Amino acid sequence: MTQFQPTRFNYLPPVIKNLLIINGLVFLATISFPDLMSKVALYFPTSPNFQPYQIVTHMFTHASIGHIFFNMFALWMFGAMLENIWGPKRFLIFYLITGLGAAFLHMGFNAYELYHSVGTLVPDVMLNGNYISGNYTEAQLSKILSCWAPTVGASGAVYGILIAFGMLFPNTLIYLYFLIPIKAKYLVVILIAIEVYMGFVNSPDDNIAHFAHLGGALFGFLLIKFWGRNKRRFY
Repeated sequence: MTQFQPTRFNYLPPVIKNLLIINGLVFLATISFPDLMSKVALYFPTSPNFQPYQIVTHMFTHASIGHIFFNMFALWMFGAMLENIWGPKRFLIFYLITGLGAAFLHMGFNAYELYHSVGTLVPDVMLNGNYISGNYTEAQLSKILSCWAPTVGASGAVYGILIAFGMLFPNTLIYLYFLIPIKAKYLVVILIAIEVYMGFVNSPDDNIAHFAHLGGALFGFLLIKFWGRNKRRFY
């Protein structure tokens, strides 16, 4: 693998800078035009609101100021080192693939949940202002609406970046809340364990797409392995 060697460390490399700008502009657009959110968020393919382009657009859309702040902060904090080492092209490829991988695993999990609950991936549910049930129980209708709920955010790609950082810089100290030091490899393990637990607990009050996070992490892990690291680690 050809390794990119930067002449100097860039604290705001070009791809990350442009991702921050794009995400910020999309966030402002969805605030200014609320109806836009339903167009760019990702819906399950059998939902009446699904459009193929949403598989990409949802990655640049966020639900709140806190949502976009933490995603963009993590993107910059962990991604800057990766882009400086890989270069812009490889970093962008990694970001997009992990984001798409997150979406596909999330939809795959929803497909399993939907089929397990109602026996079909194409439920006979009409849309007329509100969702109206025909032949489903209240629990089944709730599951349909849950699986059809929109998904937004760059979290899947961010989890891919976290995995890459933990693999390439395992012994780098990360300071939680700027006070508590923990090595990157341990932080990654803890975060993934939490996502696995929360994903399978599947609390009805939880509106976080945990399997999207896991999908980004999985695709990030596989991509790093595919590219190969030449048994090299960075500290």
